[in-house]
Amino acid sequence: MGHASSLVFAGIAPHPPIMVPEVGRDAINEVRASIDGMATLTQRLIAAGTETVILISPHAPLEASAFVAYDGPRLYADFANFRAPSAVVEADLDEPLLLEIARAAAEEELVVVKLKNYDLDHGTAVPLYFLQHNGWHGKVIAFGYSFLSTEDHLRFGKCIRRAIEKVERPVAFIASGDLSHRLTRDAPAGYNPQAHLFDEEVVDAIDGCATQRIVNMDHEQRRLAGECGYRSMLVAIGVAEGGAQSCEVISYEAPFGVGYMVAQLVAGSEQPVEQTDEEDMEAAIRAIPALARLTVETFISTGETIEPSENLPTDLKTRAACFVSLKTRDGELRGCIGTVEPDKDTLAEEIITNAISAATQDPRFSPVRTDELGNLKYSVDVLSAPELCRLEDLDPKTFGVIVEVEEGFRRGLLLPNLPGIEDGRMQVEIAARKAGIRPDEPVRLFRFRADRYSEDGT
Repeated sequence: MGHASSLVFAGIAPHPPIMVPEVGRDAINEVRASIDGMATLTQRLIAAGTETVILISPHAPLEASAFVAYDGPRLYADFANFRAPSAVVEADLDEPLLLEIARAAAEEELVVVKLKNYDLDHGTAVPLYFLQHNGWHGKVIAFGYSFLSTEDHLRFGKCIRRAIEKVERPVAFIASGDLSHRLTRDAPAGYNPQAHLFDEEVVDAIDGCATQRIVNMDHEQRRLAGECGYRSMLVAIGVAEGGAQSCEVISYEAPFGVGYMVAQLVAGSEQPVEQTDEEDMEAAIRAIPALARLTVETFISTGETIEPSENLPTDLKTRAACFVSLKTRDGELRGCIGTVEPDKDTLAEEIITNAISAATQDPRFSPVRTDELGNLKYSVDVLSAPELCRLEDLDPKTFGVIVEVEEGFRRGLLLPNLPGIEDGRMQVEIAARKAGIRPDEPVRLFRFRADRYSEDGT
C-alpha cells in the first residue's frame, strides 16, 4: 500500500440514533452537518485503503477493570429499539487482530474480556451504519471502555497501536462519543451554563492538534458537561500518539442540547498515497452504489440534493452515462432511470441526478417513501459510448441495445445480462416495445457495454 504505518486513519464520531434516516426520518435535518461529516470521514477512510475498522463505544456493557470486545465471528446490530428494525449493520470480526490487541494489552497488565452473544450497542452501530452506507465494507473490532484511570485508557490505545503495526495491513480506529449533554435548557441531561466550555475545549484542542489538553482536562468540567465520549477519546489519543497526527474537526453541531463532533486525528501519511489501478477500481466498486444510496436517502428524507465529495475514486470523476436501479431486499424492482449519453460533467453528478429520478420519477412506481429506505438496495450500470451495429452483432449477455426509429426521436433501451433474454432478436423486440416502436418501423440498432456496480456484488 505504500504507507509508513499500518494505522491509516483515526477519528472521532458521534452516535445519536436520530442520525440514521430510518430512525430520525424528518428530524435528520437537525443533524445534517454530522451526517455530511460522516460521509467525508468515510471517504477519507476508504481513500486510505482501510481493511479493518476498530471502534470503541461508551454504550457497550461495562466492566469496571477490563475492556470488553464483542465476540464473533459475525458482529450484528439493528435499530429495532429505535423503531427501525429494517436498519441493520453487520460485519465479520477481525479475530487475528483482536487476539493481537489482547496479547499487547496483557503485556501491560490490561485485560480484554469477550462479550459473547451480544448485539452491538448503538454507540457502535451508528458510526458503523454510516461507514457502510457511505461505501466502506471490511472487518470490524468493537470495544467498550472501562472504569479504569485516564492513564490506563491511554495505555490501552497504545496497545492497540502496537498490535496494528504488527499485522502490517491498513487499519482505522474510530472513537464513538458525544460531547456535552447539557448545552440548552431542554437538553436531555438538564442544563448547565458551564457545559459549553467542555465542547469548546475539545474542539479547540483538536483544531490545534493539541490533544494533550483533552487528556489534562479537569474532571469537574467533564462532570458538569454530562459527556459520554471522553474515555473513547482517550483511547483514540493513545492510538494516535507516536505517529504523524493530522487533526481536523470535520463538523460540530449541537442540536437538542447535545454536542456532536466528527473529527480526524490521523490520516495516513502526510503525502497523498497514489492508488494503483486495482485499488482505485476496488474503491469505485464500493463508492458508486454507496453514492446512489446516500443520494436517495438524503433526498427522500430531507428534500436536499447532495454535492459530490472532492475525494472520489478516479472513475467517479470521468464523464459517463449510467442507469441507477433500486430494488427491494427481496429482489423486486422499485425504480430504474438513466441516461444513454452523459448529461453531466462527471459520473458522480450523473449518478446523483439519475438516483433521484429513479426514486421519484419512474412512471411505473410511486415515489419512494421514507419508511422504505431501509429495505432498498442499489446498483449502478455505467454505460460505454453506444456504437452502431447489426442484429447479428448483438450478444445480450455482453451488450445492451438501443433501438431507435430512423425518423423521429423514439428509442428504447435494454441493459445487458438480464434474466430471460435469450438472444439479440428478443432483446430488440423488448426494447422496441418499451418505446412504442411497431415491428414494421425501420430502426437503427446501437450496442453498448455496461459495468454494473451493486451493493451485493451481483
